[in-house]
Amino acid sequence: MTFTKQIKEFKEMDIRSVWEARKRISPIINRTPIIQSSILSEKIGRNVYLKLENVHEVGAFKVRGAANKILSLNEEEKKRGVATFSTGNHGMAVAYIAKKLGIDAVVCISNRVPKAKVDSLKRLGAQIEIVGDSQDDAGVRCYELEKEKGLTVIEPFDDPHVIAGQGTIGLELLEDLPHLTDVIVPLSGGGLLSGIGLALKSNDKNIRVTGVSMEKSAVMYESLNAGRPVALEESETLADSLLGGIGLDNQYTFQMVQQYMDDVLLIPEDEIAHSMAFMMDKHRIIMEGAAATGIAAVLGNKVPPQEGDLAVIITGHNVDLSVLHTIIQKYTFENKSAY
Repeated sequence: MTFTKQIKEFKEMDIRSVWEARKRISPIINRTPIIQSSILSEKIGRNVYLKLENVHEVGAFKVRGAANKILSLNEEEKKRGVATFSTGNHGMAVAYIAKKLGIDAVVCISNRVPKAKVDSLKRLGAQIEIVGDSQDDAGVRCYELEKEKGLTVIEPFDDPHVIAGQGTIGLELLEDLPHLTDVIVPLSGGGLLSGIGLALKSNDKNIRVTGVSMEKSAVMYESLNAGRPVALEESETLADSLLGGIGLDNQYTFQMVQQYMDDVLLIPEDEIAHSMAFMMDKHRIIMEGAAATGIAAVLGNKVPPQEGDLAVIITGHNVDLSVLHTIIQKYTFENKSAY
């Protein structure tokens, strides 16, 4: 589904910030592999590649942006500590980088964050505060901590250092896939798509960037349709990493998504589940629902056919085993013919 672009003046970011991020994070963040999916390539008649951001130590791409932001802090800010709010993956990324650098971290999450992600946060040694029923509720508490304790808030997406950190994925895509013409990016607050879009379109404005989200509580999608940031109540979804508001006072990502995204697709829950099962069965890759939205776009023939390579960003693998068990039973064993 397309949308009307309404580009207004906003705080511009330069491609140089992405190159700076790459230099800053390279000592602690590994480059991720990209593999070709022969079965997906055959299905749609063009080369399909998977950018495996799920192989990071925290299991998600978020570690790039968190590293770039925290490494940019001065020594006094590092000494006071950091705080963040998250649907899970960004919180884990902040906790991981903070622990690696010896910095105190508080992660504010809502009651909706799955147990697997809460357990991971605990293992990483972060102080956890569980507040309310949404990422927005957790965000309110996070900014209270900033005022009370002087902690530096590490925004989950609407921050230039975070965006630039995620944009390093785009640089790797350009190097690995010289014939890239399309990229599919899971879309929530827009930090990932903004960074990748900036990196790709600064090199070649004709590369198509398609955002994918779940049908329920797709805040960026609704905000784009409204022409301004809006708030939505969060709903139950397999793509829980894509939940959360974009901020009514959004400074960067809303308008960067307007500028860099060519199309946006909403994926039904059954297609997300089907795609998770497909990737376990055919590729032996575990991925969370948010990551499976991109696979669903390919399996559902939602991407326009054209020449050139197509890349799908596999954003993370942090999913409860109980969810995987249910999906495996329903799709892998009972509905293999659906593939």
